[in-house]
Amino acid sequence: MDYIFIEDLKVRGKHGVMDIERKIEQEFALSLRMQFDTKAAAASDNLADTLDYQPIKEMIIKIVKENNFFLIEKLAETICKEILKDKRVAQIEFTVRKTAIWDNGIPGITITRP
Repeated sequence: MDYIFIEDLKVRGKHGVMDIERKIEQEFALSLRMQFDTKAAAASDNLADTLDYQPIKEMIIKIVKENNFFLIEKLAETICKEILKDKRVAQIEFTVRKTAIWDNGIPGITITRP
């Protein structure tokens, strides 16, 4: 199966359990891999036949910036649900990393949704 992906998208938002995380923006690094059959796009060479990642990027940025979730699990789930509205996406793997929360290490999650 084929995948269309976005790697290491950096977006600032206010998500977390601690008060400081909800008041001051922090950086999140987001990566996603969308299972998608690219055969039609390869044959036609037409953008309409593929999954255009530019609108997906814009939607992700909007969700991160316009919401304040306590858990990054909720952030990831919200984004995946929006992407999966496009029935051509068979599955999505989505990773959220909190790049600035610790001085040593990067915590995060990866979820997979059909």
